[in-house]
Amino acid sequence: MHIVSWLARRVGAAAILLWLVATVIFIAIRMIPGDPAEAIMGGPGSQASAEALETAREQYHLNEPILVQYGIYLGQLITGDLGTSYAQQRPVAQIMAEMLPATLQLTLIALVLAWLIAFVMAAIAARSNRIGQVMGTIIEVIAAAVPHFWLGAMLIIIFSTWLGWLPAVDTGTVQGIILPAFTLAIPLSGFLAQLMRDSLMTAVNSPFALAARARGASEGQVFFRHGFRHAALPALNLTGWAVATSISGAVVVEEVFARPGLGRSLLGAVLSRDMPMVTGIALFSALIYMVVMLIVEAVEAIINPAAARGDDQ
Repeated sequence: MHIVSWLARRVGAAAILLWLVATVIFIAIRMIPGDPAEAIMGGPGSQASAEALETAREQYHLNEPILVQYGIYLGQLITGDLGTSYAQQRPVAQIMAEMLPATLQLTLIALVLAWLIAFVMAAIAARSNRIGQVMGTIIEVIAAAVPHFWLGAMLIIIFSTWLGWLPAVDTGTVQGIILPAFTLAIPLSGFLAQLMRDSLMTAVNSPFALAARARGASEGQVFFRHGFRHAALPALNLTGWAVATSISGAVVVEEVFARPGLGRSLLGAVLSRDMPMVTGIALFSALIYMVVMLIVEAVEAIINPAAARGDDQ
């Protein structure tokens, strides 16, 4: 595949996805009951005057027809203007720049932990007997199904309240990120482990693994050099989804552990109908997803060049 046509298709797909995300957000915000002008002025409790509300409607074009509002909204996004937060009265880009490092740190640590936990679970299950495989499957399903808020509460009770090992809220230290990271990583590891286990078991019993053993390769070499490389591909395909899941899960995790970040900011913005803030975070999340998927495609081509060449044809 020519690099220019490949990049053009990806950019086109990215533009369509961002447009869809922006449109869904616009519609969803407009469907929330209440007057958007009140949200701009601080909510119903602000007791803003009728004149102030009318001024807000004119300033933010809320008195225009819905299609005109939509056109203005898209025009601002195209120029890179995310607007000003209704609640904080500061540029959305500035707020996101302040909150982004904390969320990226949590997400990256959680992804690494999820991959490590998934690999350990898949490796143990793949090398166990039938009973061990069944037990491994049960553990994976439970891990994948557990809600973030319940898991976070349980980890706080056990490791903070009972044992006193770790803080219950984020303290800005290494200890403070451990419980949030595991809360985000454990459910994700359950999904990844299910994919890796099945692929790993298939890989270590495949013809190329038998040929490697015939050439004198040890079980460890077959397991790690051949089996894991092929087992990682299905899980790697889910990395883009995993990043999106981690960012959405951060909404709950950051709230449970009182950790500042984009997730907690998004929750507050939704509750206060802060449309510019919701739009900015959602579009950024979609952009991160697309960038990660491009990286995943490149990594897959490195791990499995034959499949990449076949796709290009």
